[in-house]
Amino acid sequence: MTTQFYIGVDVSKATLDWAVSDGKTIILQTQCVNSEAGIKAALKLIKVLPNFKVSEAVCCLEHTGIYCAHLLSYLHKLHFPTWLENSLQIKRAGGLQRGKNDAIDSIRIAEYAYRFRDKMQLWSPQRLVLQKLAALSVLRQRLLLIRQQLQQPINEQERFINPLLQKELVKSCQASIKAIDADLKSTDKRIHDLIQADEQLKKLFSLVTSVPGIGPTTATELIIATEEFNTINNPKKLACHAGVAPFEYQSGSSIRGKTKVNQHARKRLKSLLHLGAMSVICAKGELQDYYKRKVAEGKNKMLVLNSVRNKLIHRVCSVVHRQQKYDKNYTPMLA
Repeated sequence: MTTQFYIGVDVSKATLDWAVSDGKTIILQTQCVNSEAGIKAALKLIKVLPNFKVSEAVCCLEHTGIYCAHLLSYLHKLHFPTWLENSLQIKRAGGLQRGKNDAIDSIRIAEYAYRFRDKMQLWSPQRLVLQKLAALSVLRQRLLLIRQQLQQPINEQERFINPLLQKELVKSCQASIKAIDADLKSTDKRIHDLIQADEQLKKLFSLVTSVPGIGPTTATELIIATEEFNTINNPKKLACHAGVAPFEYQSGSSIRGKTKVNQHARKRLKSLLHLGAMSVICAKGELQDYYKRKVAEGKNKMLVLNSVRNKLIHRVCSVVHRQQKYDKNYTPMLA
């Protein structure tokens, strides 16, 4: 595809700011309401530009979650080439910046699209079943958080307040906690039914959960994060995405920082992998033996635990690549 027009869109809850570049100058700027009607009106202005063709243009925008849903849906309907980029990536690529507003941001996004056109990655929508699975997973996380916010303070203050008052507080939120537990149970069932109803998801879920330490919740999050292992299927890239890949921090002779993981990660996935690693080192097996051996050698416990998380990721990617369930007695074929 030969790209002649680079369109930067700054997405906000209420409005969309557009900037169209031909690679040299900004030839059009406009703003519209963040709705299908507003997007239609803005694209109508863009399409009348001299020599404009949809096939020779790319629309670049930041990933802003649900706020870009209308725009992505409409662009996909028109088969408009779309580039969905991480907002931090665009910000850091812009260098030192002073001041900002939506109109300026749209220009910066258009300039980013032109400068890094050789690294363009066109967006395509997820399967509908995966979108439903992601929405249910987010709902489950919210329910867990709400239950924790209700229950944890009451449990913590039990030893420090009057027993009658504690009993009254527990009774006050008992109905709410029961309702949340019922909603959690219902959500888990819907997630399970959704996976079992789709052959592709069902097979993938069966492969991933065959790895010891990977439960249903972690498997679901892995499938969502990797888009069924289509966007990320390399264990090193997945470890980086999950925030368990260690990086060096050294420069010259003055900076000698510790090798450590980066904070830019999918925190939910990292947390679930941590729980998986904790469970697998508590059960008899080679990973428990590995953990005990490394700790006995004087290695830091968290460092060894991070290595276990990495091993889980490599095992998951391996079973998906081979399309075979995990076998602890598996021996690779030698040439």
